[in-house]
Amino acid sequence: MSRPNLDPVALLATGTDLLQREALALDEKRWDDWLALFAEDCEYWMPAWTSDDRLGADPRTEVSYFYYANRRGLEDRVARIRSGRSPASTPAPRTVHLLDNIRLREPAEGDALKLGAAWVCHVYFPRSRDTQAFFGLVEHDLALKGDSWLITRKKIVLQNEYVPTMLDIYCV
Repeated sequence: MSRPNLDPVALLATGTDLLQREALALDEKRWDDWLALFAEDCEYWMPAWTSDDRLGADPRTEVSYFYYANRRGLEDRVARIRSGRSPASTPAPRTVHLLDNIRLREPAEGDALKLGAAWVCHVYFPRSRDTQAFFGLVEHDLALKGDSWLITRKKIVLQNEYVPTMLDIYCV
């Protein structure tokens, strides 16, 4: 394996491509492609707000919307979505994820990359014919595993935390 190019512009382009592929895989419900972007030991976390100005800081001791300590948790969630027995996912909502302000959160070190972004997900629920927009900030930690960059940590901050309907991994 060759050492990754540490040029910040090239790394940002590489990271942006991965984040956009992740969003598109969710929108197109290509679950295997989406899961393949995550390392086996990844952490996937969406903390809940504990007050109007304080976000939960520890997924093991505070309430979270989602917390998966590794990819196995994501695989289990996808299995429930695919099964047709998930009331939250039947019929499957339609989504469009938009990412902006993608940036390096800190200088890259070796085979690690930390990105931040703003996101919006528009969700159409066919059962109720209702549309919702969820939005917030997201942090992705990436690591070079072999020849591919993989997500090792994803932290999603939902800014409009009043959720009038169900919320699932494809809504954020």
